[in-house]
Amino acid sequence: MDKGQDIHAMMREIGVRAKAAAGALAFATSEAKAAALEAAADAVWARRGEIIEANGRDLEFGREKGLSPAMIDRLMLDEDRIAGIVEGLRAVAGFPDPVGQVMAEWDRPSGLHIKRVRTPLGVIGVIYESRPNVTADAGALTLKAGNAVILRGGSESFHSSRAIHACLVEGLRAAGLPEDAIQLVPTRDRAAVSALLQMVDFVDVIVPRGGKGLVGLVQREARVPVFAHLEGIVHVYIDKAADPAKTLAVVMNAKTRRTGICGAAECLLVHRDALALGQQVIDALIAAGVEVRAGPGLKGSVAASDDDWGREYLDAVIAAKLVEDIDGAIEHIRRYSSHHTEAILTEDDGAAARFFERVDSAILMRNASTQFADGGEFGMGAEIGIATGKLHARGPVGAEQLTSFKYIVEGDGTVRP
Repeated sequence: MDKGQDIHAMMREIGVRAKAAAGALAFATSEAKAAALEAAADAVWARRGEIIEANGRDLEFGREKGLSPAMIDRLMLDEDRIAGIVEGLRAVAGFPDPVGQVMAEWDRPSGLHIKRVRTPLGVIGVIYESRPNVTADAGALTLKAGNAVILRGGSESFHSSRAIHACLVEGLRAAGLPEDAIQLVPTRDRAAVSALLQMVDFVDVIVPRGGKGLVGLVQREARVPVFAHLEGIVHVYIDKAADPAKTLAVVMNAKTRRTGICGAAECLLVHRDALALGQQVIDALIAAGVEVRAGPGLKGSVAASDDDWGREYLDAVIAAKLVEDIDGAIEHIRRYSSHHTEAILTEDDGAAARFFERVDSAILMRNASTQFADGGEFGMGAEIGIATGKLHARGPVGAEQLTSFKYIVEGDGTVRP
């Protein structure tokens, strides 16, 4: 048997086990799922030293591979970030179980009583790049929604993901749930990704979490349905009625808090009548070490080129453009946005309403940092990603978004005339 056949056989076996586990999870109790996540959280904290040691090996691999500082930041785990993983696991454990929730209920003149109730999707494949915390987030959310999951982490986070995955399995074992409910593909070989994307007999949906290259590959090759966003090309618009103090605070946070996440601002749009404020913000960004690629009428680090619009930098770089008015900002966003997150800074309710009505992105914000584009910050406990499509899931994908539904129809000897 050659290497490709070995990978295919391994992935098929993982799929078979995942499907069997999904069948058991579909009716697992809320108490058992919560207990598994609490036990996993305890294990992550107890084994944080092992996780940090494994992460050190991944960081060394990443530096040798030439990862950017932003990608190294995504990859790095320290005690504070592990505490965040633990907190996320406990938060998901404490959230209401979406499975079995009644979404709608009604009676028909025929005598039928109909309910639409949430049900698990089945088996979810998650393909992600360097952020090892996705191992915990994806495992927790899929379990909460009664799904089995096949995790395929990036080569950079190989050791960290394995260490975290071992803690999730420990939690499943402690709660008496099938250990195959959360499986991690045990190879860096890219053939495993291709195999996972073709597993229509075992996998119900694929969730890619990573850069444009990964997501584009998944969308091109997948035969399984995909929840995805290609990029986080995030715009922040400074309106003529923007409050200067709020604007400075929000833009600085939106760009500089963490430059390598998908909610980081990548393009600043400035109303012509807010030129002085916009320039003040640009000067502050430059002083903070951000390279500002500025369009005509604005003074930045360098002049912007046409290629700077519609770019996801994931670094200490931002494009800036002067627009005539709010409609000019809306038009720019429509042309260049990836439909992830956009923000308006304004004290004018009418301007905010126009922006919210005419911009079609998954998340729209007013006077708030785009770095809040996160399932945890939305009160979902954690997220498996931000979906920018329009079918099934949009915006942060939490446990509720990882369910489908079925109709429960009850009669009393009811027949159709």
